[in-house]
This record gives sequence, structure tokens and C-alpha cells, in this order.
Amino acid sequence: MVMALRVVVPPHPLIGHWLGVLRDRHTPSSLYASATAELGRWLTYEAVRDWLPHRRIQLETPLAAAEADVVDPAVPLLALPLLTAGLGLWQGGQTVLPSAQVLHLQESLGVITPPAGPIPSRCGVLLFVAELGDGESLLQLLDDLSALGVTGDRLRVITSLASGPGLKAVGERHGSLTIYAAGIDPDLNEAGAIVPGIGDVRQRLFGGTVLDEMPSDT
Repeated sequence: MVMALRVVVPPHPLIGHWLGVLRDRHTPSSLYASATAELGRWLTYEAVRDWLPHRRIQLETPLAAAEADVVDPAVPLLALPLLTAGLGLWQGGQTVLPSAQVLHLQESLGVITPPAGPIPSRCGVLLFVAELGDGESLLQLLDDLSALGVTGDRLRVITSLASGPGLKAVGERHGSLTIYAAGIDPDLNEAGAIVPGIGDVRQRLFGGTVLDEMPSDT
């Protein structure tokens, strides 16, 4: 059975607006951080639209009995922001999922330290990655999560921007994955940066200097 990677670019004007703010080389660091958080908020909202566990309860309004749909606390959610640049997206995602458990993932020399595990079998996992460049480090992390039993609809990836080559590489190995992105760019340059891209996320998010060509965050 051939599985096709599902990539969702929500057609919301605010998502397009904040992506445009990230693209602009003249955007100051403070606004870049705000735009990243806004994208994290809107993309998380979209990612959990048909995925967030919920149940119907009976309650009393000030006037009468009623039914309501509420988030089911019995099904845990785990947020995995990839340090350090992924924290920008999670800052916004946290406003949507304030009760989610959080486990920070550290990347060093292109290698991501996976969760120590085990992850509860019913736990839904949201992975926050600043951008998806060539996808190499993300692929290793997805392999590690798969070994822990986190595959298919249990896992969703949230990223500001993805590249065509990166999506192709991820789709060939993890076809059951769903990725939510604000946009998709077609190319990578020789340094591995997404073109036209949003610049070096780590530098711009935390006040670095904007350069003409910058290495990919992932």
C-alpha cells in the first residue's frame, strides 16, 4: 500500500500575512518573534481542528440543562518543540494547548536527541520545527519516534515553511505523516537554505544579523 504524505497549507489570510512578515528581510527581531508566535498559534489551531480528543458532557447553564463538547483530559497531548528555533512556534501553540505536556528536543551538530520514552500509547504528539529544509535531521527524529510507536495519525508536524525537496525526502520514508505549514518553497540553495525562504530563523528570532544567504535551520 502506497502512502502519500499529507501537507496542509491552511488558506487563511492571517497565516499568509504572518508568513509575509517573516519573509521580509527588514522585519526587526521583535516583530519576527511575534509573527512566528502568531503562525504557531494559527497552525496549531488548524492542526488540532479534526484531531483534538473531545467528549460530550451534561452541564447546567444559569437557565437550564445543556450539553457541551469539551476537550477530553483523559487523552494526553505531548508538544515537542525543537530547540531553540522551534520555541518561537510553540510560544503561539501553547496559547491553543495550555495543558499539553512539553518535552524540549535538543539539536547538536545536526543530530536531534530523541525522547527517552516510552510515550503513552494514547498520547497525541505535536512536533514544532521552525522550518523544514532538506529534512535530514527531521527524518532521523521521525525514525526515532517511529521506534517509540509514534507514527501515523498520532503525530503531526507544525512548521513555518517547508521546501519541496525536504517534503519529498520526508514523504519517501514517512508517508503517513501530516505536516502543517504556512507555505511551501520550491528550492534549496547550495548552502541548504530554503529559497526564497524566511532567512536564518535562529538568528532572526533571537536578534542576529540578517544576511543575504543563511544556512537552513533543519
